[in-house]
Amino acid sequence: MAKDFPTRAENYSQWYNDLVIKAELAENSAVRGCMVIKPYGYAIWEKIQAVLDKMFKDTGHSNAYFPLFIPKSFFSREAAHVEGFAKECAVVTHYRLKNSPDGKGLIVDEDAKLEEELIIRPTSETIIWDTYKNWIKSYRDLPLLINQWANVVRWEMRTRLFLRTAEFLWQEGHTAHATREEAVKEAETMLNVYADFAENWMAVPVLKGTKSPAERFAGALETYAIESLMQDGKSLQTGTSHFLGQNFAKAFDVKFLNKENQLDYVWATSWGVSTRLMGALIMAHSDDNGLIIPPRLAPIQVVFVPVFKSEEQKGQITEKVIPLVNAIRKSGITVKYDDRDTHKPGWKFAEYEFKGIPVRITVGPRDIEQGTVEVARRDTLEKETYLMTDLDTKISHLLDKIQKNLFDKAVSFRENSTYRVDSYDEFKKILDDKGGFLYAHWDGTAETEAMIKEETKATIRVIPLDNPKESGICIYSGKPSVQRVVFARSY
Repeated sequence: MAKDFPTRAENYSQWYNDLVIKAELAENSAVRGCMVIKPYGYAIWEKIQAVLDKMFKDTGHSNAYFPLFIPKSFFSREAAHVEGFAKECAVVTHYRLKNSPDGKGLIVDEDAKLEEELIIRPTSETIIWDTYKNWIKSYRDLPLLINQWANVVRWEMRTRLFLRTAEFLWQEGHTAHATREEAVKEAETMLNVYADFAENWMAVPVLKGTKSPAERFAGALETYAIESLMQDGKSLQTGTSHFLGQNFAKAFDVKFLNKENQLDYVWATSWGVSTRLMGALIMAHSDDNGLIIPPRLAPIQVVFVPVFKSEEQKGQITEKVIPLVNAIRKSGITVKYDDRDTHKPGWKFAEYEFKGIPVRITVGPRDIEQGTVEVARRDTLEKETYLMTDLDTKISHLLDKIQKNLFDKAVSFRENSTYRVDSYDEFKKILDDKGGFLYAHWDGTAETEAMIKEETKATIRVIPLDNPKESGICIYSGKPSVQRVVFARSY
């Protein structure tokens, strides 16, 4: 499957696109800018969903669902929000079609124009806060902790599978609180949930921090984000959590009677991750041989491939292997036994290596005689002979080792791709030659930030939460700076 497959060094962008398609994760659809997520890709997304959904519920959140369509007037109620999303909105103007007078297909019925246009949701703050005003009356109704799994549409002109598509899948949390402090704590809590998931399930190390005012979510007072570094030296925003203050509560008149028996506006947050996580998973770990999936998110963690020349040998191997498969499954591990006789073992080896199955176990007639199996790791491509006894325990330990190895490797890559720079010339040279995370002094002005972005295509990815105060000189303007921030080119 890796034939005619470009290496990362030859063409990273083409390597990524080909990998997504050839590994049967997703493909472009008949609708420009939209994708079809294929069963194997969707199985990974389902595992991501399942883990995150449990994490949300463990922190007190409940799921709900809100309409796909949002009245256009809702967007004009919060000024920053409408400005931020106006150019990305898909708009529904009519509610009916009719037969064309010339008999050639259908046309829009001009008499079926909506009284008010509907926006296909790019995000749900407005429709949700219009709903919350009916749900929240007093402090006893707070906090309100709601999450929604949904699709959204943002009219993108330049698209790439999983990373940027006109329609994508995501979750969006929307919470209401009695105090500013509670809302800020919620935003920080969810940022930590995302970081926990990225590092312990995706095996992707992240930087936690806040966005500069220019990079904040439209309508937020503060945006928290996690940023991860891809193998080409570009940063990928992996999750965001927003402190919205009282902006949306005031826009939609969501008040509550507080403990002092006074009316006040509630405090709000929103937070979300999307199928962009799939892009991060692919680009952080995969290699020139194909996909690599961390064991904790792999739809198939272990595959058994029998090697036989006759039906008799196949039967002998199957009789011995099925108890091993069942024992491993009892450990909570997903296992596939591929005894198809329509494909040769070599073809299967190549397929499972390309699709990133963490562990492949080969069993042949000689293995049956010796009570052994051959175990191949996808992360290192190393092979080792295991005894069949206690195979379930051994495989469980091996999967843990693979998960840790992928994380450690990604941490090492990030450390070797992180730089402290003190001059603009050095800044530009490292960006062009290496990429990576660049810690540099910034004078705090939007003007300087915009000029650096225009000249280098690098943006401030985060202002780290644990950022130490450090007096210095802005690399661009030469003005005083109180801290370094993290710049990078990004997806």
